[in-house]
Parts: sequence; C-alpha cells; structure tokens
Amino acid sequence: MTSADTAPKRAALVYNPSKTDGADLRARVTTHSAHAGWAPPLLLETTVEDPGQGVTRWALSEGATTVLVAGGDGTVRAVAEALDGTGIPLAIVPSGTGNLLARNLLLPLASPEAMVTAAFEGDRVPVDVGIARLRRADGETEEHAFVVMAGMGLDAAMIANTNSGLKKSVGWVAYVDGAARSLIGAEPFRIVYHVDPRPDQGGSRTTTRLHSAKVHSILVANCGALPAGIALIPDASITDGSLDVAIIQPTGPFGWFGVWRKVWWDNSVLRRFRAGRRIVERRKDSSIRFLQVAGIETATPAPQPVELDGDPFGEAVRMDCAVHPGGLLVAVPRGHPTAAL
Repeated sequence: MTSADTAPKRAALVYNPSKTDGADLRARVTTHSAHAGWAPPLLLETTVEDPGQGVTRWALSEGATTVLVAGGDGTVRAVAEALDGTGIPLAIVPSGTGNLLARNLLLPLASPEAMVTAAFEGDRVPVDVGIARLRRADGETEEHAFVVMAGMGLDAAMIANTNSGLKKSVGWVAYVDGAARSLIGAEPFRIVYHVDPRPDQGGSRTTTRLHSAKVHSILVANCGALPAGIALIPDASITDGSLDVAIIQPTGPFGWFGVWRKVWWDNSVLRRFRAGRRIVERRKDSSIRFLQVAGIETATPAPQPVELDGDPFGEAVRMDCAVHPGGLLVAVPRGHPTAAL
C-alpha cells in the first residue's frame, strides 16, 4: 500500500464570505470531519482576485479528498472548473441567488446540514462539464468551464446590466430589471455557427454545414432549469454527454411574446402534460430554435457580450463550446433520486 492509500481523508471548504455564513459552515465541516475520523479540514475563503479556482487547486495539492463549495453560481463554476477531471467529489452547499446547478441536480436548497453530511457519507454522481473557449477581438483566447450554461448576446448584456445591490436585496428577480434595461435599443446580430453532432445523430464535424442566422442571443446549456420553475430547455440533461443550444431570434413586434410563451408557458407548463406536449409539438414557432449537440463553434463579425453561469465574461468574437462527459463527480444525499438528472 502507498502512503496515499493509508492517508486520512480530508475535506476542503471553499466559500464566498459575502454569500454565506462562514462561521456556521466552518463549524459544521470541522465537526463532521472529526466524527468521520478525517484529517482537520481546509477552510478557504474566495476573493475578488481568486473566485475559487486557485484555492481549490491549492487544497488538492494539500491532500483534499472532498471539496465543499458555498457561494453563488460563479463560485460553484470556479471550483467545478478546478475539479473537472480530477475525480475529487464536489458537495454544493446552496448559498447564492440562483443556485442553478443545485436546482438542476434537485439538491435540497434550504438545508446546509444535508449537503455537508452528503460530502462525508453521501452518494457520488458523475455529471457533465461544459468547456467554453473564448476569442477576443484582439485574438487573445481563454478557456473556462461552465456547469449550467454559456451565453452570447442579449442574455449576457442583461446579466452585465443587473444591479448588484438590487440582486442582493431581491435575489434573482433583479434580473428582470437588467433585462428591461438591456432590451432598450437591443439589436439582433449576425452569427455563423458549426455544430459537432452527437454520435447517435449520424454525420460528423466534416459533413455538417456552416449555418448563419440573425439572433439576439445564443445559449449553450449543460442543464435547462431556471428559478421559479422555468424550464429554459426542458429536455436538457446534465448526464447525457451533450449540450443543448437555444438560438433566440424573435421577429416582428410580437417576437418577444413568442419567446416568453415558449420558455414559460410551453416548456414550463404545457410540457408537463401529455395533451400539452401534443399542442407544443404542433405549434410552429421560430422565435427559439433548439439543437442538441456534442459541441458548437460560434463566430460573430463584431464583439458580443458573453456570460458563463450567470457571470459576465466581457466581449468575444468567437465562443466555441464542447462537453466533457462525466467530468465532475458530485456528492448528493444518500439515496438521492438521480434518474431525472
């Protein structure tokens, strides 16, 4: 046996001090570590300079065998990026505004104790990770992971225009204000895109053609549920090894009504019932086009705002997205239902 085989397990807690009660979480993780016979935990705060990747990588170098994360969607994304492909489990303690990954994993949103317990004695589920490669107007490129969705266009502008103070006081509803301000003067833009089809769809990257469209937004989703029971992409799954693309292209004066009807009424209400699904299947509506792909390359003639998991990432002229199937191992409560994921 190697020393790694005999070394005690060790938890690391990475938390955003502005989003959660750090003292309470530190106490919980320390108590659970002692009861489980694990080594004393690493208790690490994020900062503006390091939203989570750096401290997580340092924790792994110090022998962390499980990582807990507490913070907003951006903190979860940053820690997941550092854990992608490592096989080290991530336990998400919901703490932020949206909790989008936790919602899509059907995790308990109001029970920190349940998720801390899951870190030590819960089940483990492999989930997909999205990889976004961004190219700036000056040619510089950078690569980031996302666990919920990547977006280019109006959705990213909406996030950039959301008042942070309002977001703290009213939560995700603050995005409505950002959307209202972004819609004023919003103009569609031209995109050229090329898809990498899933193996079960037939074809290959070399046989699929280049597409062009005028859009307000393009969203590349790893999972599809939003707050308030809204299903942006109802068929999206975080365990299917693919990405779901929503190309938003409203036309005419009632175009945005069509977008809202599709997302809220069709996807979030009608699709729950058999008769409703038949209605949706018969309705012709080009305001949103959905694709399921293994990857997608997107280019624009002029820089457009980009967001990853609800955080603004500046502007880019290209956004290429791929999926890393099962790249992240997530801790869930013992017996947690996973068939719906």
